[in-house]
Amino acid sequence: MRVTDSRALLDAISVARLVGTPNHARVREILKRELGARGFVVLEQRFRTRPRAPLWGRAASDAVNLIAVRPRTRVTTWLTAHYDSKGQAVSMAARLVLAGVIVAGILAALAAGLAGGPVLVLALPVPLVAAFVALSRITDGSPGAVDNGSGLLTVLATVDALPADAAVGVVFPDAEEHGLVGARALVRERANLFENTALINFDGIDDRGRTLALVHRGGPMVDAVVNALAARRLRLLPVVEDGLVLAGGVRECVTVMRGDWETARVVHTPGDTADRLTLEGVREVARAVAAAVSPGQSHP
Repeated sequence: MRVTDSRALLDAISVARLVGTPNHARVREILKRELGARGFVVLEQRFRTRPRAPLWGRAASDAVNLIAVRPRTRVTTWLTAHYDSKGQAVSMAARLVLAGVIVAGILAALAAGLAGGPVLVLALPVPLVAAFVALSRITDGSPGAVDNGSGLLTVLATVDALPADAAVGVVFPDAEEHGLVGARALVRERANLFENTALINFDGIDDRGRTLALVHRGGPMVDAVVNALAARRLRLLPVVEDGLVLAGGVRECVTVMRGDWETARVVHTPGDTADRLTLEGVREVARAVAAAVSPGQSHP
C-alpha cells in the first residue's frame, strides 16, 4: 500500500462526517488504509454514542475508535486526533461569545440579588442559557477540514518524520463532537494501553495564528513538545477537546492547537473547507513534534 499525498488526503477526508453517516464510515476506512500503509496494525473499539448535553439533535449511533500500533513496539508516546466532524447553527467563535455573555449575566444577576434587588433579577440569564442550548443542535453540516482533518494529517505527518522503530502509537478517537464520548470509552475500557505513557493530542492545526499547547498533565515529553513548538503554554482554555478526558489515563498529556479568531469563526460551519488550508501549519507542527519525540534524528 502507498501513502497518500497530504493534499489529496485532506481533500478526501474533508467531507461532512458526523458520527453514524456514510461519509463518516468512508473516512474511517481511508484512515485505516493510511495507517496500514505506514506499517501499523489497526484495532477497532466499537461503542454506542449519543450527543451529551448541552449538545442535541441526533439519535444514538455506532461509533469506532481506531487504535494503531506497529508490531513488536512497546508504545511510550501516543499521537491522537479525533476524526468525526459536526456542524452547528453558529460558529465556535459565536458560541464562545455567547458563553461569555451568559457567565457575565449570571454574575451580574447574583451581584444584583446580593445587593437586595428583586428575586426576578436572577431569572435574567435564563433566555441566554435557552439560546445557547438551542444553538447546540448538531448537524452533518461541516466538512471539518481544520476541525479536525488538519489534526489527522498532523499525526500522520509526525509519524512520517519519525524513524520506523519509534515507540509511538496512534489513536483516532471517534465521537469527540458528541461530547468526548470516544475518549471516555478509551479511558474506561482500554486503560491498560495508556498506563505510564505520554499523549500528544492534535485538535485544529490552521496555517494562521499562534501554536497553543494546552497542558493537561506536565512532564518531560510535554515540556519537549512545548519547547520544540515554541508554543504558548496554557493550563485552561474555554474549549472542549479529547485531552481533557484522555489525560486521566496517561502520565503526561498535551493538546496542540494552532489558529486565531478567524479559525474559530469557521469551525463547525460549512466554511471549514480544505481549500482554505495550505497545510504549512501541519508541516511545521509535525516537524517540531517529531523532533521532540525523537531528538537527534533528522526530520524532513
